[in-house]
Amino acid sequence: MAALDDPADLIRVVADPLRLSILGRSAEGRIEVNEVAAAFDVPVRKVAEAVGKLRAVGLINDELRLDRKALQAAVRKLPTAEEAAAAITDGPWTSEEKELLSRFFSGTRLTEIPTNRTKRQLVLERLAQEFEPGFRYQEQDVNFRLQLFHSDYAALRRYMVDEGLLTRAEGVYWRSGGRYPTGGQPD
Repeated sequence: MAALDDPADLIRVVADPLRLSILGRSAEGRIEVNEVAAAFDVPVRKVAEAVGKLRAVGLINDELRLDRKALQAAVRKLPTAEEAAAAITDGPWTSEEKELLSRFFSGTRLTEIPTNRTKRQLVLERLAQEFEPGFRYQEQDVNFRLQLFHSDYAALRRYMVDEGLLTRAEGVYWRSGGRYPTGGQPD
């Protein structure tokens, strides 16, 4: 039995749609090759090969059931997300807000734009800290700064304008909202 020592091996094994489906069914109980072949309209030989591959790497045991311990051991070898950088959570945030920011950042990268408006507002307020109050920015400069955090900089820019954190006029942007470290909004 080959071990899944490299996380990429786990991904390669389960990335195949048929093997992934078989793995899912094996979590429910014993795999019946003929039933799986009929359910997915694939030749029995293909299902048998896929089951053989999953057995060879130890994800399915001799009883043709998921080996949960082997799967958990393989998953533990997968890389974990980097914690949010201190630069992200330092600032005018409560402990609850710092914890929430930590959920959405890996290092200094925003892992996803929150769909929940309250959570998104906090993330946008954090991003607003990257813009100097009173300074005017060309759109390409705003895009560049936001792209450092997330590839969908256009959505972030739109959200920041919609939420009043940035104001736009004649192609120029400036910070118009969010928290200010000196105790107030500049004139």
